[in-house]
Amino acid sequence: MLIISFSTISADARLLKQIGRLSEDFEVHTLGYGEEPAGVAHHFRIPDEFPIWRYDRASVILRRYRRAYWSNRAIATATEALRGSTWDIVLANDVDAVGLALAQRSRYGVHADLHEYAPRQKEDVWKWRLFVAPFIRWMCREFVVDADSITTVGQGIADEYRREYGIRAEVVTNAAPYSELSPGPVGKRIRLVHSGAALRDRNILAIVDAVQATTADVELALFLTPNDPAFLDEVRVKVSDDERITLHDPVPYSALSQTLNAYDVGIHILPPVNFNNTWALPNKFFDYVQARLGVLIGPSPEMARVLKERGFGAIAEGFAATDLTRLLDSLRAEDVGQWKAAAQEAARELSGEQQAEVWAHALQILMSPTAGGATK
Repeated sequence: MLIISFSTISADARLLKQIGRLSEDFEVHTLGYGEEPAGVAHHFRIPDEFPIWRYDRASVILRRYRRAYWSNRAIATATEALRGSTWDIVLANDVDAVGLALAQRSRYGVHADLHEYAPRQKEDVWKWRLFVAPFIRWMCREFVVDADSITTVGQGIADEYRREYGIRAEVVTNAAPYSELSPGPVGKRIRLVHSGAALRDRNILAIVDAVQATTADVELALFLTPNDPAFLDEVRVKVSDDERITLHDPVPYSALSQTLNAYDVGIHILPPVNFNNTWALPNKFFDYVQARLGVLIGPSPEMARVLKERGFGAIAEGFAATDLTRLLDSLRAEDVGQWKAAAQEAARELSGEQQAEVWAHALQILMSPTAGGATK
């Protein structure tokens, strides 16, 4: 099997789950950026100086999309590296990889794993919406519809791919690996936590404002990666004089569940600034479950659906700090204890290992004698 991803595969949680599960059934080879990931037979490394997003600007603006795609330095380098190779199955991660995957000789075909709804990925940026989005839509029409099997990260995104392109995609969520943990006791002061990227559109300042405004006996820990150093400094200044809020250094992902397990409630209030944020079902939502925490979210439909089904948290009425403050004001330790128990009940079924079986099953269907491209 060849897995293609124009990402740093050894640091890509979704790709590592793919490799971990599919290497049980296949000799796995990878193509992407960075060092060879553990557990693969061979890695075709794309040079870092050839980022996939650097398509020829003139070709994209003039809508010469075929030329823009195949002249991309990353895709051209990959094409040359793979010349003469043959595969049983090729797995393409994200829209940019699908055309390259379809160009390979594969006995059983191509599976496409779409990590988001690509045609509306950055629709809140007008230049992207005007120039890049039509190119992405072309890739969907030209390549993705010809994949033999397709998965994506959430049902809302799967529904949109079907509505716009007639694609039937199965869902593999970005669930975290199963952690052998138990819920900790809830004390008088409820311990809140948010972990993730220090980015302005993650609503971190609203979480801070809500905690600073609430009358509830709570404290907040932030574990933020320095994606935007200037914004991280802004957060640091804002919380520096608040004894209830602590900004911590980020921890390695391998230690995240154990670290989060010391808290009571994970918070993720993600404003719907674009389609993918609206329909997000992100890693951190599942990180909190694996840490056996209660979860507080905004009214994001995918997260809300899972949370309502499983009962491990509560949903704010909106995405503003005032909405979260009202929710925090009503927090009771006994409710939080019940949420943590519900997270314990849900952890196994919502784990990454369970979700990875969807990939394995899809590829088994492709390799079956009756396979016939039923996804399209």
